[in-house]
Amino acid sequence: MTAPPRHPVTADQLRPGDPYELSEGRLVECLPSGRRGGPRNGTGFGVLDTDPLAEAAAVDLGVSPRPEMLHAPDIAVGPIPDEPGWATEAPPLAVEYADTGQDEAELHSKIDELLAAGTRWIWVVRLQGARRVEVYEASSSARQKAGGAQKTRRLPARVAYPGEALVAPEVLKNPVLVKALYDREAAHEATLRNLLQRRGYEDIEAVREEGHTQGLRTAVRDLCEVLGIALSPEREAALEAMTGPELSSLREQLKRQRRWP
Repeated sequence: MTAPPRHPVTADQLRPGDPYELSEGRLVECLPSGRRGGPRNGTGFGVLDTDPLAEAAAVDLGVSPRPEMLHAPDIAVGPIPDEPGWATEAPPLAVEYADTGQDEAELHSKIDELLAAGTRWIWVVRLQGARRVEVYEASSSARQKAGGAQKTRRLPARVAYPGEALVAPEVLKNPVLVKALYDREAAHEATLRNLLQRRGYEDIEAVREEGHTQGLRTAVRDLCEVLGIALSPEREAALEAMTGPELSSLREQLKRQRRWP
């Protein structure tokens, strides 16, 4: 829009792309991310979006549970309908990246309003100084008042450092290493694990193990063909059910006895 509307403002007066958030009807200017913050947002998004339990993830999702509130967490994770307009429910997990020049008062106002609206966890990734993540969570009594305009009572922030992991039960399946929210290599490892789990593999070792097992199964079939051993449907079923060690043992027996044991 060419000029901001006069106060008080409601969310329906703003459009996607407008450089503002809304706090109690007051416009809050949102500036572009810097060279350090921008890439980190994408890094964290990839990890969270691919988690096997994550329903959806979004960058800068407009969240407006009530007309006088509109916030856009750097990353939001939870049920996000594929529909036009602002999200009317706060995401259960939100991530914010804070770097040099961060307006701390506005950040904490945003944290309070999202927690009061129903967000369960807010992870603030600090990019200035020692890398760390501040974890904010509403108290149980505050959650019961979610949706009101009042300030929420939040639990004291917990600070997690590299080497530690963050959890969001019922929202994410896997713990998220602090480093995976800002380090590209750590994020790639976590993303690969998540994608493998979405395909039924627990991790890369499970893929290697399946490849090894399939190789043994093929070797047994080839050996049976060389020895002239017919593979009946029953034997094929047995082959498919065998584990890697069982297939290795069968292969050795075929080599020695030249017959199906």
